Amino acid sequence: MATTPPVVARARKHFSMIRGFHLADVFTLGNAACGVGAVFLAMAYVASQSLAQFLWAAALAPAAFIFDVFDGRIARWRQTQSALGRELDSLADVISFGVAPAALAFAAGLDGGWDCVILIYFVGCGVSRLARYNVTAEALSAGADKVKYFEGTPIPTSVVLVAVLAWAAWQGRIGDALWGGVWMLGPWALHPLTLLFALSGTLMISKTLHIPKL
Repeated sequence: MATTPPVVARARKHFSMIRGFHLADVFTLGNAACGVGAVFLAMAYVASQSLAQFLWAAALAPAAFIFDVFDGRIARWRQTQSALGRELDSLADVISFGVAPAALAFAAGLDGGWDCVILIYFVGCGVSRLARYNVTAEALSAGADKVKYFEGTPIPTSVVLVAVLAWAAWQGRIGDALWGGVWMLGPWALHPLTLLFALSGTLMISKTLHIPKL
């Protein structure tokens, strides 16, 4: 009577997911690292009020942008684009260009009740913008290597908001000296400067605004 050969268990490789990362994914993780660093420095600034920590936090935004630009170019150059890479890129962008600018704004003094509502709205718009892009990227590319245009402004445009905050900090116009002062609307405070974040978030989720992708 023939016997069934024993099933040999396939050896599991440790860190198999990390082993599958491409060079572009490493740059994407660099993007995420910059975003996390910016959040940490923003929190450190709240505790210490050290201008250097605030400016270093702001400086990590363009650093994240550089990583974000190069990860896409490297993926196309090495022909290593993947669904994993696209999702990884979106998650990194949420941190670096959504959560980090909002944290920096809060640290700068945009901490009134209405300010917080607007900053949460801004991050929500960024998350929604990235989710929509991932779902529609294949249709928008029309068979090409990359999409021809963005629907709504890309989330990395929040680097401009960080630049505004950095300039305000350099001029000593954060905290109680924020540009535009503060308004009391009902039970909560609103700093008019926060409206820039409301505008940015609204432009990100616009479906009629088409931005050519270079």
